[in-house]
Amino acid sequence: MAASMEAYVALSAVLFALGGLGVLVRRSPLVTLMSIEVMWGSAGLAFLAFAREWGNVAGHAATFMMMVVAAAEAAIGLALIVLLFRDRQEASVDHIRLLKG
Repeated sequence: MAASMEAYVALSAVLFALGGLGVLVRRSPLVTLMSIEVMWGSAGLAFLAFAREWGNVAGHAATFMMMVVAAAEAAIGLALIVLLFRDRQEASVDHIRLLKG
């Protein structure tokens, strides 16, 4: 028994809202990065739900590209967090602007 498209889209909306809330509320760059990853995943879930409903593979291709971009974003974000922590011995979103050269 498969779930309906509405259930997938509702789950995607809830995950996107939780990710957005995590970005707005938390000040830790690691939690912010994880929240952005949740938002990427929820958008991918919506693409896959609509691709399944309409019977085409465009949503699968878009989700694959989104996962590639999300992986690159995570690698760059983690590198920035390491640089910030190495320089200041603490990691806070408020201190990101100090990395300007």
